[in-house]
Amino acid sequence: MSKVVYKVKGMMCGHCVMHVQKALESMPGVKANVTLDPACAEIEFSGKVYDKSEIQAVIREKAGEYILED
Repeated sequence: MSKVVYKVKGMMCGHCVMHVQKALESMPGVKANVTLDPACAEIEFSGKVYDKSEIQAVIREKAGEYILED
C-alpha cells in the first residue's frame, strides 16, 4: 500500500473537506483522510497509484476548484 500527502488550497469549511474526500474516494482503490487544519489530504492507494495530475483532475471535476500542492 502506498501513501501520499498533499496540501489542499481553497478549502474553508467542513463542506469543502467532505467534497474533496468524496471526490478522492470515488477513485478505485483510494482511501482518503482530508482535514481542514491543516488543509491537507492523506491518500492511500491499495491498487493503482495515481499521479498528482490524475488526482487533481478528479477533484476539479467532482469537487470544484481546490488545488493540490506538494
